[in-house]
Amino acid sequence: MPRTDEAEAFYHAVYNAVQEIPYGKVTTYGHIASLIGTPQRPRQVGGCLKHLPVDTSMKFHSGNVPWQRVISSKGIIPPRGHPSGAARQAEALEAEGVTVSAGSLGELMIDMVEYGWFPRQLPSEEAEGLDPPVFLDDEE
Repeated sequence: MPRTDEAEAFYHAVYNAVQEIPYGKVTTYGHIASLIGTPQRPRQVGGCLKHLPVDTSMKFHSGNVPWQRVISSKGIIPPRGHPSGAARQAEALEAEGVTVSAGSLGELMIDMVEYGWFPRQLPSEEAEGLDPPVFLDDEE
């Protein structure tokens, strides 16, 4: 089913933003949503990443969008709708040097203090001289 122009623009904004997360760092669905100007849509960010194409002929795909670098706000790696999803994501993060630990309930977790990436705006937008999103200014 084809996406609307608005949905396509949202997907592209998410994928572009995720591509800016540095190697060995993680951020949250909510932070990506905020960085692209839609702070009320963290679940939709997760949906975009869940449906990231594997077809490398596509502009955005699982080989050029580091989906593994986006986790929950509690530092937990979500299952991504598949029993081995969290383990696969943990393996990809560990390959980048990110330490993954098990929580008290067996959930896979990342230390957000050590590995978190939370810029006020996307580095590409800062380089262009654009102002950060207004709602991020209000958090100070």
